[in-house]
Amino acid sequence: MSELHTMSAAEMVLAFRQRTLSPVDVTQAVLAHMDRWEPHLHATWLLRPELALAQARDSQARWQRGAPCGPLDGVPVTLKDNIATRGDPLPLGTAATDLMPAAADAPPAARLREAGAVVIAKTTMPDYGMLSSGLSTFHALARNPWDLRKTPGGSSAGAGAAAAAGYGPLHLGTDIGGSLRLPAGWCGVFSLKPSLGRVPIDPPYTGRAAGPMTRRVADAALMMATLSQADARDSMSLPSQRIDWHDFDHGTEVLRGLRIGLWIDAGCGLPLEPEIRDAVEAAAHAFEQAGAIVERMKPFFTRTMLDGMDHFWRMRTHMDLAALRPEKQGKVLPFIQQWGDSAATLSGTQLFTAASQFHATRVATVQACNAFDYVISPTSPVPAFDAELPSPTNDPRRPLEHIAFTVPFNMSEQPAASIHCGYTATGLPIGLQIAGRRFDDLGVLRVSRAFELLRGPQRAWPEPPASSPA
Repeated sequence: MSELHTMSAAEMVLAFRQRTLSPVDVTQAVLAHMDRWEPHLHATWLLRPELALAQARDSQARWQRGAPCGPLDGVPVTLKDNIATRGDPLPLGTAATDLMPAAADAPPAARLREAGAVVIAKTTMPDYGMLSSGLSTFHALARNPWDLRKTPGGSSAGAGAAAAAGYGPLHLGTDIGGSLRLPAGWCGVFSLKPSLGRVPIDPPYTGRAAGPMTRRVADAALMMATLSQADARDSMSLPSQRIDWHDFDHGTEVLRGLRIGLWIDAGCGLPLEPEIRDAVEAAAHAFEQAGAIVERMKPFFTRTMLDGMDHFWRMRTHMDLAALRPEKQGKVLPFIQQWGDSAATLSGTQLFTAASQFHATRVATVQACNAFDYVISPTSPVPAFDAELPSPTNDPRRPLEHIAFTVPFNMSEQPAASIHCGYTATGLPIGLQIAGRRFDDLGVLRVSRAFELLRGPQRAWPEPPASSPA
Protein backbone atom coordinates (compact mmCIF):
# COMPACT_ATOMS: atom_id res chain seq x y z
CA MET A 1 0.00 0.00 0.00
CA SER A 2 1.21 3.54 -0.77
CA GLU A 3 2.01 5.93 2.06
CA LEU A 4 -1.30 6.91 3.63
CA HIS A 5 -0.94 10.65 3.07
CA THR A 6 -0.61 10.07 -0.70
CA MET A 7 -3.84 8.09 -1.08
CA SER A 8 -6.76 9.49 -3.03
CA ALA A 9 -9.99 10.31 -1.23
CA ALA A 10 -11.75 7.41 -2.99
CA GLU A 11 -9.01 5.00 -1.91
CA MET A 12 -9.37 6.17 1.67
CA VAL A 13 -13.14 5.75 1.70
CA LEU A 14 -12.85 2.26 0.22
CA ALA A 15 -10.30 1.29 2.87
CA PHE A 16 -12.57 2.63 5.61
CA ARG A 17 -15.49 0.64 4.23
CA GLN A 18 -13.41 -2.53 4.01
CA ARG A 19 -11.92 -1.80 7.47
CA THR A 20 -8.36 -2.18 6.22
CA LEU A 21 -7.66 1.35 7.44
CA SER A 22 -9.37 3.73 9.82
CA PRO A 23 -9.78 7.53 9.69
CA VAL A 24 -7.50 7.70 12.73
CA ASP A 25 -4.75 5.85 10.83
CA VAL A 26 -5.00 8.26 7.93
CA THR A 27 -5.23 11.40 10.06
CA GLN A 28 -2.20 10.39 12.11
CA ALA A 29 -0.21 9.72 8.94
CA VAL A 30 -1.17 13.06 7.39
CA LEU A 31 -0.33 14.95 10.60
CA ALA A 32 3.05 13.22 10.84
CA HIS A 33 3.82 14.12 7.21
CA MET A 34 2.76 17.73 7.80
CA ASP A 35 5.01 17.88 10.85
CA ARG A 36 8.00 17.18 8.60
CA TRP A 37 6.99 19.71 5.94
CA GLU A 38 5.39 22.56 7.83
CA PRO A 39 8.53 24.21 9.31
CA HIS A 40 9.62 24.75 5.70
CA LEU A 41 6.31 25.54 3.95
CA HIS A 42 4.17 27.52 6.43
CA ALA A 43 1.09 26.38 4.53
CA THR A 44 -1.26 26.10 7.50
CA TRP A 45 -2.91 28.08 10.24
CA LEU A 46 -5.03 26.68 13.08
CA LEU A 47 -3.27 23.34 12.80
CA ARG A 48 -4.77 21.59 15.84
CA PRO A 49 -3.81 17.89 15.83
CA GLU A 50 -5.96 16.91 18.80
CA LEU A 51 -9.06 18.46 17.26
CA ALA A 52 -8.37 16.70 13.97
CA LEU A 53 -7.87 13.39 15.76
CA ALA A 54 -11.11 13.87 17.69
CA GLN A 55 -12.96 14.26 14.38
CA ALA A 56 -11.18 11.17 13.05
CA ARG A 57 -12.20 9.12 16.11
CA ASP A 58 -15.82 10.19 15.64
CA SER A 59 -15.61 9.14 12.00
CA GLN A 60 -14.03 5.82 12.93
CA ALA A 61 -16.90 5.10 15.30
CA ARG A 62 -19.42 5.79 12.51
CA TRP A 63 -17.61 3.44 10.13
CA GLN A 64 -17.49 0.74 12.81
CA ARG A 65 -21.27 1.06 13.14
CA GLY A 66 -21.59 0.85 9.37
CA ALA A 67 -23.16 4.30 9.34
CA PRO A 68 -20.86 6.89 7.69
CA CYS A 69 -22.48 10.32 7.65
CA GLY A 70 -21.48 11.20 4.10
CA PRO A 71 -19.28 10.41 1.09
CA LEU A 72 -16.15 11.99 2.58
CA ASP A 73 -16.42 10.57 6.08
CA GLY A 74 -12.94 10.44 7.59
CA VAL A 75 -11.12 12.02 4.64
CA PRO A 76 -8.69 14.84 5.61
CA VAL A 77 -9.37 18.29 4.17
CA THR A 78 -7.91 21.78 4.57
CA LEU A 79 -9.84 25.04 4.22
CA LYS A 80 -8.48 28.43 3.20
CA ASP A 81 -8.22 31.11 5.91
CA ASN A 82 -11.10 33.12 4.38
CA ILE A 83 -13.61 30.23 4.51
CA ALA A 84 -15.39 30.77 7.83
CA THR A 85 -15.47 27.92 10.35
CA ARG A 86 -17.71 28.32 13.36
CA GLY A 87 -15.93 29.57 16.47
CA ASP A 88 -12.69 30.42 14.66
CA PRO A 89 -11.44 33.92 13.76
CA LEU A 90 -11.15 34.99 10.14
CA PRO A 91 -7.90 36.98 9.74
CA LEU A 92 -8.06 37.24 5.93
CA GLY A 93 -4.29 37.02 5.87
CA THR A 94 -3.70 40.40 7.48
CA ALA A 95 -2.65 41.65 10.89
CA ALA A 96 -5.14 44.50 10.44
CA THR A 97 -8.18 42.25 11.07
CA ASP A 98 -9.94 42.04 14.43
CA LEU A 99 -9.91 38.37 15.36
CA MET A 100 -13.56 37.65 16.14
CA PRO A 101 -14.95 34.09 16.16
CA ALA A 102 -17.16 33.26 13.19
CA ALA A 103 -20.79 32.63 14.08
CA ALA A 104 -21.26 29.82 11.57
CA ASP A 105 -19.52 27.67 8.99
CA ALA A 106 -19.48 29.21 5.52
CA PRO A 107 -21.37 27.07 2.96
CA PRO A 108 -18.34 25.10 1.67
CA ALA A 109 -17.15 24.35 5.21
CA ALA A 110 -20.66 23.30 6.23
CA ARG A 111 -21.01 20.94 3.25
CA LEU A 112 -17.63 19.30 3.91
CA ARG A 113 -18.40 18.79 7.60
CA GLU A 114 -21.83 17.33 6.75
CA ALA A 115 -20.07 14.89 4.42
CA GLY A 116 -17.85 13.77 7.31
CA ALA A 117 -14.54 15.29 6.17
CA VAL A 118 -11.89 15.74 8.87
CA VAL A 119 -10.80 19.38 8.91
CA ILE A 120 -7.05 19.12 9.49
CA ALA A 121 -6.22 22.84 9.37
CA LYS A 122 -6.89 26.18 7.74
CA THR A 123 -4.42 27.29 5.05
CA THR A 124 -2.58 30.57 4.71
CA MET A 125 -3.20 33.47 2.35
CA PRO A 126 -1.81 36.99 1.70
CA ASP A 127 -3.33 40.20 3.05
CA TYR A 128 -7.01 40.35 2.01
CA GLY A 129 -6.31 37.78 -0.70
CA MET A 130 -5.18 40.57 -3.00
CA LEU A 131 -1.82 39.05 -3.99
CA SER A 132 -0.77 36.06 -6.10
CA SER A 133 1.78 35.09 -3.46
CA GLY A 134 1.96 33.90 0.14
CA LEU A 135 3.20 37.23 1.54
CA SER A 136 1.17 38.09 4.64
CA THR A 137 1.38 40.34 7.69
CA PHE A 138 -0.52 37.73 9.72
CA HIS A 139 0.78 34.37 8.51
CA ALA A 140 4.36 33.17 8.13
CA LEU A 141 5.61 33.34 4.54
CA ALA A 142 4.27 30.38 2.54
CA ARG A 143 6.69 28.64 0.20
CA ASN A 144 6.54 26.28 -2.78
CA PRO A 145 7.45 22.63 -2.05
CA TRP A 146 9.05 22.25 -5.49
CA ASP A 147 11.54 25.01 -4.65
CA LEU A 148 11.43 26.63 -1.21
CA ARG A 149 12.89 29.82 -2.64
CA LYS A 150 9.74 30.29 -4.73
CA THR A 151 6.17 31.28 -3.95
CA PRO A 152 3.34 28.76 -4.10
CA GLY A 153 1.24 31.53 -5.63
CA GLY A 154 -1.94 32.99 -4.21
CA SER A 155 -4.16 33.95 -2.89
CA SER A 156 -4.85 30.26 -2.12
CA ALA A 157 -1.18 30.04 -1.21
CA GLY A 158 -1.22 27.54 1.62
CA ALA A 159 -3.80 25.38 -0.16
CA GLY A 160 -1.60 25.04 -3.25
CA ALA A 161 1.48 24.24 -1.19
CA ALA A 162 -0.48 21.78 0.97
CA ALA A 163 -1.83 19.92 -2.06
CA ALA A 164 1.60 19.60 -3.67
CA ALA A 165 3.25 18.57 -0.39
CA GLY A 166 0.66 15.86 0.30
CA TYR A 167 -1.26 17.22 3.28
CA GLY A 168 -4.02 14.74 2.44
CA PRO A 169 -6.05 14.62 -0.78
CA LEU A 170 -8.55 17.51 -0.48
CA HIS A 171 -8.00 21.26 -0.21
CA LEU A 172 -10.42 24.16 -0.60
CA GLY A 173 -9.48 27.59 -1.93
CA THR A 174 -11.12 30.65 -3.49
CA ASP A 175 -10.59 32.58 -6.72
CA ILE A 176 -11.58 36.06 -7.92
CA GLY A 177 -8.92 36.57 -10.61
CA GLY A 178 -6.87 33.38 -10.58
CA SER A 179 -6.37 32.60 -6.90
CA LEU A 180 -7.12 28.88 -7.35
CA ARG A 181 -5.59 28.33 -10.78
CA LEU A 182 -2.37 30.33 -10.35
CA PRO A 183 -1.14 28.45 -7.25
CA ALA A 184 -2.34 25.20 -8.81
CA GLY A 185 -0.25 25.91 -11.90
CA TRP A 186 2.82 26.96 -9.92
CA CYS A 187 2.54 24.01 -7.51
CA GLY A 188 1.83 21.37 -10.17
CA VAL A 189 -1.61 20.38 -8.85
CA PHE A 190 -5.15 20.41 -10.22
CA SER A 191 -7.81 22.99 -9.45
CA LEU A 192 -11.25 23.86 -10.76
CA LYS A 193 -12.66 27.37 -10.56
CA PRO A 194 -16.33 26.47 -10.95
CA SER A 195 -19.01 28.44 -12.74
CA LEU A 196 -20.06 31.38 -10.59
CA GLY A 197 -22.55 30.14 -7.99
CA ARG A 198 -21.86 26.44 -8.55
CA VAL A 199 -20.17 26.27 -5.15
CA PRO A 200 -22.04 28.67 -2.84
CA ILE A 201 -19.90 30.96 -0.70
CA ASP A 202 -20.55 33.61 1.93
CA PRO A 203 -19.98 36.46 1.39
CA PRO A 204 -20.53 36.31 -2.40
CA TYR A 205 -18.85 38.82 -4.70
CA THR A 206 -18.66 39.41 -8.44
CA GLY A 207 -16.39 36.80 -9.97
CA ARG A 208 -15.58 35.10 -6.66
CA ALA A 209 -15.65 31.30 -6.59
CA ALA A 210 -14.63 28.56 -4.18
CA GLY A 211 -13.25 25.31 -5.50
CA PRO A 212 -11.06 22.24 -4.99
CA MET A 213 -7.29 21.97 -5.11
CA THR A 214 -6.09 18.38 -5.42
CA ARG A 215 -3.36 16.20 -6.90
CA ARG A 216 -5.89 14.33 -9.05
CA VAL A 217 -8.88 15.27 -11.16
CA ALA A 218 -10.81 12.42 -9.49
CA ASP A 219 -10.46 14.00 -6.05
CA ALA A 220 -11.69 17.35 -7.36
CA ALA A 221 -14.75 15.66 -8.88
CA LEU A 222 -15.46 13.93 -5.57
CA MET A 223 -15.23 17.28 -3.76
CA MET A 224 -17.56 18.93 -6.25
CA ALA A 225 -20.27 16.36 -5.52
CA THR A 226 -20.31 17.69 -1.95
CA LEU A 227 -19.55 21.37 -2.52
CA SER A 228 -22.08 22.04 -5.30
CA GLN A 229 -25.24 21.90 -3.20
CA ALA A 230 -27.27 25.13 -3.26
CA ASP A 231 -27.20 27.47 -0.26
CA ALA A 232 -29.48 30.49 0.19
CA ARG A 233 -26.73 32.49 1.89
CA ASP A 234 -25.12 33.00 -1.52
CA SER A 235 -27.28 35.41 -3.51
CA MET A 236 -25.61 34.11 -6.70
CA SER A 237 -25.97 30.42 -5.83
CA LEU A 238 -27.11 28.32 -8.78
CA PRO A 239 -30.27 26.24 -8.34
CA SER A 240 -29.88 22.64 -7.30
CA GLN A 241 -29.06 20.52 -10.33
CA ARG A 242 -28.57 16.78 -10.81
CA ILE A 243 -24.97 16.47 -11.97
CA ASP A 244 -23.29 13.08 -11.91
CA TRP A 245 -19.90 14.28 -10.74
CA HIS A 246 -18.70 10.66 -10.58
CA ASP A 247 -19.12 10.43 -14.38
CA PHE A 248 -16.02 12.53 -15.06
CA ASP A 249 -13.79 9.87 -16.62
CA HIS A 250 -14.56 9.11 -20.27
CA GLY A 251 -10.92 8.51 -21.16
CA THR A 252 -9.34 10.31 -24.10
CA GLU A 253 -12.24 9.41 -26.41
CA VAL A 254 -14.12 12.42 -25.05
CA LEU A 255 -11.72 14.64 -27.01
CA ARG A 256 -12.54 13.22 -30.43
CA GLY A 257 -14.20 15.88 -32.59
CA LEU A 258 -14.12 18.61 -29.94
CA ARG A 259 -13.34 22.12 -31.14
CA ILE A 260 -10.56 23.44 -28.91
CA GLY A 261 -9.45 27.07 -28.96
CA LEU A 262 -5.75 27.59 -28.28
CA TRP A 263 -5.37 30.98 -26.58
CA ILE A 264 -1.67 31.64 -26.54
CA ASP A 265 -1.64 35.47 -26.67
CA ALA A 266 -3.66 37.02 -23.85
CA GLY A 267 -3.62 40.47 -25.44
CA CYS A 268 -1.93 42.28 -22.55
CA GLY A 269 0.08 41.63 -19.40
CA LEU A 270 3.46 39.99 -19.00
CA PRO A 271 4.95 38.37 -22.10
CA LEU A 272 4.64 34.59 -22.28
CA GLU A 273 7.91 32.87 -21.37
CA PRO A 274 9.16 30.48 -24.09
CA GLU A 275 9.24 27.41 -21.83
CA ILE A 276 5.60 27.91 -20.96
CA ARG A 277 4.62 28.48 -24.59
CA ASP A 278 6.37 25.25 -25.59
CA ALA A 279 4.60 23.24 -22.85
CA VAL A 280 1.16 24.59 -23.77
CA GLU A 281 1.72 24.03 -27.49
CA ALA A 282 2.83 20.47 -26.73
CA ALA A 283 -0.43 20.00 -24.83
CA ALA A 284 -2.37 21.36 -27.80
CA HIS A 285 -0.58 18.86 -30.05
CA ALA A 286 -1.57 16.05 -27.67
CA PHE A 287 -5.19 17.16 -27.95
CA GLU A 288 -4.91 17.07 -31.75
CA GLN A 289 -3.36 13.60 -31.68
CA ALA A 290 -6.35 12.45 -29.61
CA GLY A 291 -8.78 13.67 -32.27
CA ALA A 292 -9.62 17.21 -31.18
CA ILE A 293 -9.73 20.07 -33.67
CA VAL A 294 -7.42 22.78 -32.31
CA GLU A 295 -7.57 26.33 -33.65
CA ARG A 296 -5.53 29.30 -32.53
CA MET A 297 -7.53 32.17 -31.07
CA LYS A 298 -6.93 35.86 -31.52
CA PRO A 299 -6.20 37.88 -28.36
CA PHE A 300 -9.37 39.34 -26.86
CA PHE A 301 -8.38 40.71 -23.45
CA THR A 302 -7.19 44.32 -23.55
CA ARG A 303 -5.08 46.71 -21.54
CA THR A 304 -8.18 48.84 -20.93
CA MET A 305 -9.99 45.86 -19.41
CA LEU A 306 -7.12 44.84 -17.16
CA ASP A 307 -6.44 48.41 -16.00
CA GLY A 308 -10.14 49.00 -15.38
CA MET A 309 -10.45 46.03 -13.05
CA ASP A 310 -7.18 46.99 -11.39
CA HIS A 311 -8.38 50.55 -10.72
CA PHE A 312 -11.75 49.42 -9.41
CA TRP A 313 -10.14 46.95 -7.01
CA ARG A 314 -7.71 49.67 -5.93
CA MET A 315 -10.63 51.87 -4.97
CA ARG A 316 -12.37 49.06 -3.12
CA THR A 317 -9.14 48.42 -1.19
CA HIS A 318 -8.66 52.13 -0.55
CA MET A 319 -12.11 52.40 0.98
CA ASP A 320 -11.67 49.22 3.04
CA LEU A 321 -8.36 50.49 4.43
CA ALA A 322 -9.77 53.94 5.14
CA ALA A 323 -12.47 52.30 7.26
CA LEU A 324 -9.87 50.68 9.54
CA ARG A 325 -9.05 52.20 12.91
CA PRO A 326 -5.82 54.27 12.71
CA GLU A 327 -3.83 51.75 14.78
CA LYS A 328 -4.85 49.00 12.35
CA GLN A 329 -4.04 50.87 9.15
CA GLY A 330 -0.30 50.64 9.77
CA LYS A 331 -0.49 46.85 10.02
CA VAL A 332 -1.51 46.29 6.39
CA LEU A 333 1.18 45.07 4.02
CA PRO A 334 2.86 48.21 2.57
CA PHE A 335 2.45 46.93 -1.01
CA ILE A 336 -1.31 46.67 -0.48
CA GLN A 337 -1.42 50.06 1.22
CA GLN A 338 0.42 51.72 -1.68
CA TRP A 339 -1.80 50.00 -4.21
CA GLY A 340 -4.99 51.10 -2.49
CA ASP A 341 -3.79 54.65 -1.76
CA SER A 342 -3.09 55.19 -5.45
CA ALA A 343 -6.88 55.27 -6.06
CA ALA A 344 -7.45 58.27 -3.80
CA THR A 345 -7.46 60.75 -6.70
CA LEU A 346 -9.71 58.78 -9.07
CA SER A 347 -12.68 60.82 -10.25
CA GLY A 348 -16.24 59.55 -10.45
CA THR A 349 -15.90 59.36 -14.23
CA GLN A 350 -12.70 57.35 -13.99
CA LEU A 351 -14.24 54.97 -11.47
CA PHE A 352 -17.33 54.44 -13.64
CA THR A 353 -15.12 53.72 -16.65
CA ALA A 354 -13.09 51.29 -14.57
CA ALA A 355 -16.19 49.47 -13.28
CA SER A 356 -17.56 49.10 -16.81
CA GLN A 357 -14.58 46.94 -17.75
CA PHE A 358 -15.91 43.99 -15.77
CA HIS A 359 -18.88 43.72 -18.12
CA ALA A 360 -16.75 44.49 -21.16
CA THR A 361 -14.48 41.60 -20.21
CA ARG A 362 -17.46 39.29 -19.78
CA VAL A 363 -18.84 40.13 -23.24
CA ALA A 364 -15.46 39.81 -24.97
CA THR A 365 -14.66 36.50 -23.27
CA VAL A 366 -17.99 34.87 -24.08
CA GLN A 367 -17.83 36.05 -27.68
CA ALA A 368 -14.27 34.79 -28.13
CA CYS A 369 -15.14 31.37 -26.70
CA ASN A 370 -18.45 30.87 -28.54
CA ALA A 371 -16.85 29.14 -31.52
CA PHE A 372 -15.26 26.45 -29.34
CA ASP A 373 -16.29 23.66 -27.01
CA TYR A 374 -13.32 24.37 -24.74
CA VAL A 375 -10.40 26.78 -24.61
CA ILE A 376 -6.87 25.93 -23.52
CA SER A 377 -4.18 28.43 -22.55
CA PRO A 378 -1.30 28.96 -20.17
CA THR A 379 -2.48 29.39 -16.60
CA SER A 380 0.21 32.02 -16.11
CA PRO A 381 2.71 33.62 -18.50
CA VAL A 382 5.52 33.08 -15.97
CA PRO A 383 6.56 30.30 -13.55
CA ALA A 384 6.63 30.68 -9.78
CA PHE A 385 8.61 33.73 -8.69
CA ASP A 386 10.63 34.52 -5.55
CA ALA A 387 8.67 33.80 -2.37
CA GLU A 388 9.44 37.16 -0.78
CA LEU A 389 7.87 39.15 -3.63
CA PRO A 390 4.20 40.21 -3.58
CA SER A 391 3.83 39.79 -7.35
CA PRO A 392 6.03 38.94 -10.36
CA THR A 393 6.52 42.64 -11.11
CA ASN A 394 7.05 43.70 -7.48
CA ASP A 395 5.43 46.98 -8.53
CA PRO A 396 2.16 48.27 -6.98
CA ARG A 397 1.59 50.29 -10.17
CA ARG A 398 1.53 47.05 -12.22
CA PRO A 399 0.41 44.32 -9.80
CA LEU A 400 -1.91 42.29 -12.03
CA GLU A 401 0.20 41.74 -15.15
CA HIS A 402 0.25 37.97 -14.60
CA ILE A 403 -3.54 37.33 -14.40
CA ALA A 404 -4.49 38.13 -18.00
CA PHE A 405 -5.19 34.46 -18.83
CA THR A 406 -7.21 33.74 -15.69
CA VAL A 407 -9.31 36.78 -14.75
CA PRO A 408 -11.49 36.86 -17.91
CA PHE A 409 -13.13 33.58 -16.89
CA ASN A 410 -14.03 34.96 -13.47
CA MET A 411 -15.91 37.79 -15.12
CA SER A 412 -17.57 35.57 -17.74
CA GLU A 413 -18.64 33.12 -14.98
CA GLN A 414 -17.22 30.21 -17.00
CA PRO A 415 -15.63 27.16 -15.35
CA ALA A 416 -11.86 26.99 -15.76
CA ALA A 417 -9.32 24.51 -14.44
CA SER A 418 -5.55 24.43 -14.14
CA ILE A 419 -3.74 21.14 -14.67
CA HIS A 420 -0.03 20.40 -14.71
CA CYS A 421 1.46 20.16 -18.21
CA GLY A 422 5.23 20.32 -17.87
CA TYR A 423 8.30 21.66 -16.10
CA THR A 424 10.74 24.49 -16.65
CA ALA A 425 14.44 23.76 -17.06
CA THR A 426 14.83 24.41 -13.33
CA GLY A 427 12.08 21.92 -12.43
CA LEU A 428 9.22 24.31 -11.68
CA PRO A 429 5.72 23.17 -12.69
CA ILE A 430 3.82 24.69 -15.62
CA GLY A 431 0.04 24.95 -15.63
CA LEU A 432 -2.39 24.47 -18.53
CA GLN A 433 -5.74 26.23 -18.19
CA ILE A 434 -8.84 24.45 -19.57
CA ALA A 435 -11.99 26.60 -19.76
CA GLY A 436 -15.50 25.57 -20.76
CA ARG A 437 -18.80 27.23 -21.45
CA ARG A 438 -20.82 28.57 -18.55
CA PHE A 439 -22.27 25.79 -16.36
CA ASP A 440 -20.23 23.06 -18.10
CA ASP A 441 -18.17 22.28 -15.01
CA LEU A 442 -18.46 18.53 -15.54
CA GLY A 443 -17.25 18.90 -19.13
CA VAL A 444 -14.15 20.75 -17.93
CA LEU A 445 -13.46 17.90 -15.51
CA ARG A 446 -13.85 15.35 -18.31
CA VAL A 447 -11.45 17.21 -20.62
CA SER A 448 -9.03 17.67 -17.72
CA ARG A 449 -9.17 13.95 -16.97
CA ALA A 450 -8.49 13.19 -20.62
CA PHE A 451 -5.41 15.39 -20.54
CA GLU A 452 -4.34 13.79 -17.27
CA LEU A 453 -4.24 10.50 -19.20
CA LEU A 454 -2.52 12.03 -22.24
CA ARG A 455 0.30 13.79 -20.41
CA GLY A 456 1.95 10.57 -19.22
CA PRO A 457 4.00 9.86 -16.10
CA GLN A 458 4.89 12.79 -13.88
CA ARG A 459 7.93 13.43 -11.74
CA ALA A 460 7.82 12.31 -8.13
CA TRP A 461 6.17 14.73 -5.72
CA PRO A 462 8.62 16.76 -3.63
CA GLU A 463 9.61 15.38 -0.22
CA PRO A 464 10.33 17.31 2.97
CA PRO A 465 13.93 18.45 3.42
CA ALA A 466 15.99 16.24 5.70
CA SER A 467 17.13 19.13 7.89
CA SER A 468 15.19 21.75 9.83
CA PRO A 469 15.20 25.30 8.44
CA ALA A 470 17.89 27.58 9.79
